[in-house]
Amino acid sequence: MHTKQIIRTGKQTGEATKALVMLHGRGGSAEDILGLATYLPVKDFALFAPQATNNTWYPYSFLAAPKDNEPYLSGALALVKDTVAEVEASGIKPENIYFLGFSQGACLTLEFVTRNATRYGGVVAFTGGLIGDKIYNENYNGDFAGTPVFIGTSDPDPHVPVERVNASADILTGMNAAVTKKIYKGMGHTISQDEIDVVSEIIFNK
Repeated sequence: MHTKQIIRTGKQTGEATKALVMLHGRGGSAEDILGLATYLPVKDFALFAPQATNNTWYPYSFLAAPKDNEPYLSGALALVKDTVAEVEASGIKPENIYFLGFSQGACLTLEFVTRNATRYGGVVAFTGGLIGDKIYNENYNGDFAGTPVFIGTSDPDPHVPVERVNASADILTGMNAAVTKKIYKGMGHTISQDEIDVVSEIIFNK
């Protein structure tokens, strides 16, 4: 399971009116993903980055059956929920809470917000999709009420099939998210400058 460890930086809570929850990828760290904030227009945000125990949110591919990734997957979702509770306790409402994840963190980001859909500030998934050997529609409920969502990925990507990205985007769209999906030919498993530019404009400059 995951030990609760959340790194907080950016604008002090109490002063900030917006918060960004950042989820690192497999083998990464909270510090790594926080470094990405320097490239985004989030200087007025409080930043929250939970740390996965042993740097991995769940042991197997996100395309494995969810039971095979337990109890780590449930623990990871619980840690994100705890992080959001900390944000809300500081006085920031859900419509001013933003999410960003890369790779395994992007999958966890999409899984969390889609299980807990409401009007958020925005959601960024750099190379990710909803978790499972198939889409488990019964896990997803709520209404995004126009929340802007960006999902970007490479075609091909060694870990995330484009088909799952497309299916995930369709689910979120059906739950009233304003989804922007960008598929980059041969980009590789990384974050591109174009993605940074797009999310800076459509997510963080709202």
